[in-house]
Amino acid sequence: MKDYIFGYSFLNPCLKSPYFSLLHVLLIQIQLAFSSPDVLILPLRTQEIPSGSFPRSPNKLPFHHNVSLTVSLTVGTPPQNVSMVLDTGSELSWLHCNNTRYSYPNAFDPNLSSSYKPVTCTSPTCVNRTRDFTIPVSCDNNSLCHATLSYADASSSEGNLASDQFFIGSSEISGLVFGCMDSIFSSSSDEDGKNTGLMGMNRGSLSFVSQMGFPKFSYCISGADFSGLLLLGDADLPWLLSLNYTPLIQMTTPLPYFDRVAYTVQLEGIKVSDKLLPIPRSVFVPDHTGAGQTMVDSGTQFTFLLGPAYAALRTEFLNQTASILKVLEDQNFVFQGAMDLCYRVPQNQSRLPQLPAVSLVFRGAEMSVSGDRLLYRAPGEVRGSDSVYCFTFGNSDLLGVEAYVIGHHHQQNVWMEFDLERSRIGMAQVRCDLAGHRFGVGL
Repeated sequence: MKDYIFGYSFLNPCLKSPYFSLLHVLLIQIQLAFSSPDVLILPLRTQEIPSGSFPRSPNKLPFHHNVSLTVSLTVGTPPQNVSMVLDTGSELSWLHCNNTRYSYPNAFDPNLSSSYKPVTCTSPTCVNRTRDFTIPVSCDNNSLCHATLSYADASSSEGNLASDQFFIGSSEISGLVFGCMDSIFSSSSDEDGKNTGLMGMNRGSLSFVSQMGFPKFSYCISGADFSGLLLLGDADLPWLLSLNYTPLIQMTTPLPYFDRVAYTVQLEGIKVSDKLLPIPRSVFVPDHTGAGQTMVDSGTQFTFLLGPAYAALRTEFLNQTASILKVLEDQNFVFQGAMDLCYRVPQNQSRLPQLPAVSLVFRGAEMSVSGDRLLYRAPGEVRGSDSVYCFTFGNSDLLGVEAYVIGHHHQQNVWMEFDLERSRIGMAQVRCDLAGHRFGVGL
């Protein structure tokens, strides 16, 4: 989900819909870490930190993922429980409101909140802070600021901008601007009804993290039990290995296919078993239209590469696995519309063979993908006595997406730090399940 044509602030289709029918996502449940005489967790509790210790109080959220990254919190006066998909690829946070065409059990009812305030068309928020939206805002019949979010799978969401109180643990955020969506069109309303809305976390002025004013945030997703941790704010973590940082790419000139508020990094190469693929550097550089940027996106499950880079990776991975895996010979089967390299694995085989690791080489940092993260079992797909497993890198060209997208599946067991103050992303290999225990979070 980006700024709404598949979640990016540019004019081409996006990978995600607000209904998440295309991609798996992660589930986050808020759970505070309570102090214990056996565990020193005070610096990471939801609390006010003395000035000079941290720029803001570090709020943390644990999560579990199966279909999407969602955060549970409360909104309004009195508070109403909501569940929002956490998405570093989107700006505007939004909630299903109670008058959507479908019946959402977790919808937010603005009529029950005394602190709910609609945003007018002439307000500075509507006029000045919506410039990165893909579809310009409009003025409805009541002179309220109206937003339309459109996605690649023909899903859409419409509603008015508003503000209300949001509560994360003991922290209260007053006047946070979001979209109260009262017109929803979805191809998978049953799945969508599980969540109340979306929490935009990109660098846009109306994103959740920008409005809260945190200098950085981090998350860590376990590859063992799919638990994890989200940390909002800055914290000194002496047990964490040194992070390798890659700078965020800045683009001051508006370009039609470049999302200026995404977390864009510079991909410089791809390795398979430490073999650097012969891909020209120019393949990874955005062109004059902005097409070809590399975005780190928590709202997308897998990783998608533009055609030339994907073809080189596919060929090399196919060659290196020729003796240990049986290719699925079915040209009509393309998993999730973009993953066309799949294998047949006997259902009685307890584990996958040793696979060649794939490394994404960024400027100043590297992300290694190995083991089970390289292949994903396609649900419900069986060929004879074999299950179908697909390579977890897809072809962006098949989705009509002019970008490289690094999804959360390949961020498992990597501490991901988004440093907004210094415009960089830090990475470190870590056991994320153990990280949660260090914070006193019951994962």
